[in-house]
Amino acid sequence: MSTLGQLPSFTPGARTMLGDEVYGALQQSILDGTFPPDARINAGELARQFEVSPTPVREALARLESDGLVEKLPLRGYRTTDLLDRTRLTELFELRLLLEPGSAASAAERRSATDLKELAHEVEAGRTAVGEADAYRLLSRHDVRLHDLVFRSARNETVRQAYARTHCHLHTFRLAYTGAYVSDTVDEHAAIVRAITDGDPVAAAESMRTHIERSRDRLMRVVD
Repeated sequence: MSTLGQLPSFTPGARTMLGDEVYGALQQSILDGTFPPDARINAGELARQFEVSPTPVREALARLESDGLVEKLPLRGYRTTDLLDRTRLTELFELRLLLEPGSAASAAERRSATDLKELAHEVEAGRTAVGEADAYRLLSRHDVRLHDLVFRSARNETVRQAYARTHCHLHTFRLAYTGAYVSDTVDEHAAIVRAITDGDPVAAAESMRTHIERSRDRLMRVVD
């Protein structure tokens, strides 16, 4: 089993925020490889390093287990899960191709002025992140927000929640950290937003499909 790297810096805040803060710090450490696949995680050790009680650590690990980023080992604590294999990655992208082009088309038909403002702002946030020292972290968060905004603009909460339950982004980010997330991704996002802004459902669906297929191909090269 792998050993853990250096934990990120962490400053405890108000008691009501501890669980979310520990969760966020641990999630980021798994996504960026600080905690590599198949790494043992000891809740007591984490509580000592974070200088918090065991409760927020246990809560965070339970959430990460629900995300599919860790698994609980009987009598041995937790371990980080393995990276996606080719089969699982293919399945997730097949799901994305079923859900997202249609949602982009619906967004082009149903988007509000507020939606368009938020989408444009998010594209700009992505462009600003390219080249930054922590570009991976910034771009990964941009990606989550952008796709969620498209789902929100489509006004179909059932589809949005169905996609969220796959935790697709969390698992693909672990692969993307190797360098698969490039500035081309932001350009692809911009094309999707342009089509939604123009109110063109056909172009929105096609732009989203192209983006998903290219994202899949970039990550497949990492898997291979």
